[in-house]
Amino acid sequence: MNKTIENAVRKAISEAPERGFKESVDLAINLHNIDMSLPANRVDEEIILPHGRGRSAKIAVFASGETALLAQRAEADLVISPDELNELGDDKKRARKIADEYTYFIAETSFMPTIGKKLGPILGKRGKMPLPLPPNVDIAPIIKRQRNLVKLRSRDRLTFHLAVGSRDMDVQEIAENVEAITTKLEQTLKDGKQNLKSVYVKTTMGPAVKVI
Repeated sequence: MNKTIENAVRKAISEAPERGFKESVDLAINLHNIDMSLPANRVDEEIILPHGRGRSAKIAVFASGETALLAQRAEADLVISPDELNELGDDKKRARKIADEYTYFIAETSFMPTIGKKLGPILGKRGKMPLPLPPNVDIAPIIKRQRNLVKLRSRDRLTFHLAVGSRDMDVQEIAENVEAITTKLEQTLKDGKQNLKSVYVKTTMGPAVKVI
């Protein structure tokens, strides 16, 4: 365990006043010496946090029949049937609310053309197009995996943010989540560590503490 990261997390939590809600712990990542106008240089990765997000991601599934039943048994937060998908296509306000409320979406492959047509602009804009589920694939482990997944996505910006845990988690666990992300970034960026200008950790409402 990197003690510098652990100490930064501990300081960020200890210096943040207690709030009346469950705060997340977030990273602010600042890049430099890299041209983000080039799509090849942008960060677009997924990582399973070793100790989870502190709060489960909310998962919505587009499915019917047996797959819908299996998704419900696997405790998907929302299962959307073909009829409900068509209704969402006609109710953009509700579609936007669902897109904002749920973290990740999974869809049977047969749903994908309709989703693209009816909800593509709404989900795509938020980077939430569904993960396609091929026929005869068990959805339960996929839902479980998605719950602890975070996406590292810079788009064309040199600065971006993501959650790495919640304030009530153990400091060392949060630090190990942070280390997993910084390691992944160093492996992903064009010039590795040289492209990382700085990384800060903070609670939702607390002060930022420098990690790198």
